[in-house]
Amino acid sequence: MLTGRSSFRSTWQWDFLVSDLKRFSRAYYTASVGGEPSPELVDSICSEYRTMGISIVISIGGGSVIDTGKAVSAMLSKDGPVEDYLEGVGTKAHNGEKVPFIAVPTTSGTGSEATKNAVISIIGEKGYKKSLRHDNFIPDIALIDPELTLSCPSDITAACGMDAFTQLLESYVSTKSSLITDALAYSGLERIKNSLLSSFENGMEDVKARTDMAYASYISGITLANAGLGVVHGFASSIGARFEIPHGVVCGTLLGISTRVSIEEMRKKAPAAIGLLKYADIGRLFNRETGKNRDYYCDALIEFIEELTEKLKLPSLGKYGLDESKYKAIVEATEVKNNPVDLEKYDLERILKERA
Repeated sequence: MLTGRSSFRSTWQWDFLVSDLKRFSRAYYTASVGGEPSPELVDSICSEYRTMGISIVISIGGGSVIDTGKAVSAMLSKDGPVEDYLEGVGTKAHNGEKVPFIAVPTTSGTGSEATKNAVISIIGEKGYKKSLRHDNFIPDIALIDPELTLSCPSDITAACGMDAFTQLLESYVSTKSSLITDALAYSGLERIKNSLLSSFENGMEDVKARTDMAYASYISGITLANAGLGVVHGFASSIGARFEIPHGVVCGTLLGISTRVSIEEMRKKAPAAIGLLKYADIGRLFNRETGKNRDYYCDALIEFIEELTEKLKLPSLGKYGLDESKYKAIVEATEVKNNPVDLEKYDLERILKERA
């Protein structure tokens, strides 16, 4: 069983789980995950337990804990390091053989409980964020209980919630989207509208808001896996590989300005683009005014996201040491695939400057 550092283990649910395991005479082992999984973490856990006859891996925690569990379940049957199987790093293709895996999210944001990849990171000047990926790595069971998120701290609630928001919006306007992913993403965005701010402000009491956000998170995992993501997650990869910044913070703090720049560039380059209509769809969803035109609702969406960013008290990137001297390397490493409009390097630098 993989958990975070301490939060879940201090709850009555942990005591109940351990009590039941003992009552049924089940042998179990535990490991904690303190941040985004590194190759060293995955390899060390697998080395310790590879010969212990593990029959199931359970992750109870946020996206990092779930990604670690996915990787551990996939690598317990392999002798080599996980780096050998990472996309863009290793040279081996994983055959999908794994120990059965159960994901139990305690945050609402990454959607990792619905995806087939585990993101593994090395942070530093030559760092990376790469995926261990196979269709078989989708969790065998995802147990999504909103009550497990009630005690989630407000800053983590905000960052994770904005991650889900970003994934839903980027997959909705993605160049790879479909009618099915659009319908799913829209349903998740409806929940974001109703419940993200409330889960931040009243998280301990508002089970309805937590339930909506748990749904939005799960759906965002489905839509990102099938429609892809855009420039914000391009930044999340290039920035996250170099700085110890929570993934949700990168996404949340950049979503507003990235949406603004994408809309402005589409207005200049492709004023009839379907992306503008789709941004307007979501602007209309989040706005009380009716009967307005496309541009009005696009602007309303930008305003809504920027105001929400302030209300959720998302920090700027400068707080984590990102300054102008780092822009060039980040811009060079940032992919803009699936974004509804191509962005130039000066556009990417402008986005960074706005939230530095």
